[in-house]
Amino acid sequence: MSGFAEGGCACGALRYRLASPPMFVHCCHCKDCQRQTGSAFVVNALIETARVEILSGTTIGVPVPTDSGRSHVIHRCPACQTAIWSHYGGRDALSFVRVGALDDPAVAPPDVHIYTRSKLPWVALPEGVPAFDEYYESRQHWPPESLARRKAALST
Repeated sequence: MSGFAEGGCACGALRYRLASPPMFVHCCHCKDCQRQTGSAFVVNALIETARVEILSGTTIGVPVPTDSGRSHVIHRCPACQTAIWSHYGGRDALSFVRVGALDDPAVAPPDVHIYTRSKLPWVALPEGVPAFDEYYESRQHWPPESLARRKAALST
């Protein structure tokens, strides 16, 4: 395997590879993520879409409503409907890859927990990982290399 990590959908029709480590990893506890996943939170690895290589299959983009009103498109396997990644706010240059769809989700632990104001009371947050009631200021928490990668991706 070349690249950082591989993943796929539940039925195996879609396989993909992350060409590099993600820029940053969020564990989001917002009500939208809870509703859309049917779980307590979602873990998303933020990476440039150009660094997500589809090895087999394809995705379909499913627009979903959000509490903020900003666009959110979840890319799913057309066969089994597994959520693979999302594009938020019309920024298709950045992908929010579902860490749970990686073959080894342990390679991308959360760098931050966000929207913890709606965290379920029985979820315990790990010590040493920053947590925010809402979102946070990326410039204060992302490594400089990741900030440069994000800026480059959004300027194309």
